[in-house]
Amino acid sequence: MTEEVVTTVTEEEAVLTATPPGSIHDIKPKMKINGKVQRIELYGAIIDLGLETTAILHISQLGKERVNRVADALSVGQEVSVWVDKVDADKGQVTVSMLEPLAVEWSDLKEGQIYTGKVIRLEKFGAFIDIGAEKEGLVHVSELSHEFVKHPSEALHAGDEVQVKVLGFNKRKRRIDLSIKALLDTPAAQTATAVEIAEIEQELDNDEPMPTAMEIALRQAMHAAGDPLPQRRADGTRQRQRNKNRVRQEEILSRTLKINREA
Repeated sequence: MTEEVVTTVTEEEAVLTATPPGSIHDIKPKMKINGKVQRIELYGAIIDLGLETTAILHISQLGKERVNRVADALSVGQEVSVWVDKVDADKGQVTVSMLEPLAVEWSDLKEGQIYTGKVIRLEKFGAFIDIGAEKEGLVHVSELSHEFVKHPSEALHAGDEVQVKVLGFNKRKRRIDLSIKALLDTPAAQTATAVEIAEIEQELDNDEPMPTAMEIALRQAMHAAGDPLPQRRADGTRQRQRNKNRVRQEEILSRTLKINREA
């Protein structure tokens, strides 16, 4: 629903841009209008919009770079494209800007909203996504996937378009927290299959069988307490192979214990 609202706003702005306003009452904030420089002042320029009133373009809104003199950037009679900043139809006042407005204002952001953004850069701790806001949003590496991701480059590349969900934001800190994982289906829990257990039983020596029910209960209690799982002693030339088998056994045991705790 949120995504549709964002799309609807974008389409509406496109229609407003394509249709020149007939009067000041037709002008809306963020609307793009073509005008002509009528007069240059120290504080900015007066723009003729072809309406009953003119618009004020402040010197600070001429571009991203600082402009010391309006005449250095504009000249009388020059045609310009501007975006409506503020409009007061009752007072007949319109202020415009040559800086394209943000697609997403801080006041537009809400937790749970879904946006389509572009991956700007990757860092070890996460990926920065441009959703059209003042600041890029951050998808922490833990929010990239339900699977373990060591580095964001394993899941994303600069320039990728992705859907993200807003987890939270802080205007004062200029921070937007996003998630990709929140939009992905949660994978079904995996437990040890009979085939996996049979393979390990075949590889283990007769003196190192699979854990008994009591051993599993003991290990589960020790795991909950944070104690390391007990290891069996093994001697002889087959120690290395036994260690490999034990690692596989412990992995399956850990998965099984985890599922039992969550059930």
